Amino acid sequence: MEKIVQQTLLYDFYGELLTEHQRRIYEDAVFNDLSLSEIAREAGISRQGVHDLIRRCDRTLEGYEEKLGLIAKFQKTKEKVEEIHRLTREFSETGNGDLIRRIGEISTEILELG
Repeated sequence: MEKIVQQTLLYDFYGELLTEHQRRIYEDAVFNDLSLSEIAREAGISRQGVHDLIRRCDRTLEGYEEKLGLIAKFQKTKEKVEEIHRLTREFSETGNGDLIRRIGEISTEILELG
């Protein structure tokens, strides 16, 4: 299951950098859960060709993440926003001014990630 989540994230961030042919095959395999044989028949290529193309796409997408790190930045930002959300809720319950200072620090960290 974790591999599918990773493939989905990679595709969401970098899928547009694949060719249309690669995107179609990759979507059929990962998102539409078609078998290699079904995809091969539909695309007019061999089952092994489909398998190789999917592996190549995985490596390509992983390479983009290694170079650009957009998913890692997104996940860090999401974690910080979740913390801000939690602190805001806590502040509304307690009125603790120190929480506002911490929210300011976190928002500065988010801006520096950019």
